[in-house]
Amino acid sequence: MTPHDAPRPGGVALFDLDGTLVDTNYLHTLAWWQALRQYDHHVPMVRIHRAIGMGADRLLDAVLGSDRGHAQDDAIADAHGTLYAEWYATLRPFEGAAALLRATAARGWRVVLASSAAEAEVAAVRERLGADDVIEAATSGGDVSATKPAPDIVEAALDTVGAEASDAVFVGDTVWDVEAARRAGMPCIGLLTGGIPRGDLEAAGAVLVCEDALTLLRTIDATPLSRPPR
Repeated sequence: MTPHDAPRPGGVALFDLDGTLVDTNYLHTLAWWQALRQYDHHVPMVRIHRAIGMGADRLLDAVLGSDRGHAQDDAIADAHGTLYAEWYATLRPFEGAAALLRATAARGWRVVLASSAAEAEVAAVRERLGADDVIEAATSGGDVSATKPAPDIVEAALDTVGAEASDAVFVGDTVWDVEAARRAGMPCIGLLTGGIPRGDLEAAGAVLVCEDALTLLRTIDATPLSRPPR
């Protein structure tokens, strides 16, 4: 990630990856469940799923408690990465995901991916998504010291293209995406494809909740993505 020296014109549409553009949230849940079991932590999948969207550090705090010993954290995270990597070749974008990015770019938005996932995971998902022709920049969890729901990853994504929060809209699928966007000072559109209930996304502050990427694509001109600020 290389920030620009000065702000550049044009609205920025930030997109989360996992659960928003590509159908991965439940794969991450399973991989974390298996990784935790390797280290004798037996955590219900429902608790893990609720934490998906956080970075590994915050996710482990959420499912194991922040007052525990942290000696195993790196090993558990590495195990998750190894287990999840087994799915790389079969990852599937949601219907309409790549077309949504292209339609967003066609309306004058600069498209940036704002993900807290590991760099290798982001690269694998981007390859399956197949929309690099309109993606101007991307982040990964390694770009910041604090991951979602902290606003750092959203702010880092803006920095990659020299933009301000007042010129941006974020699209995500978890309450952590919505909270990160709100704390960064921008609206967030929520998608239901991550498995989070509509009411939870609305309660977190999503300005609009759509069923999926295809629904957002079909209604884009009636949403905050209709055209960027001038």
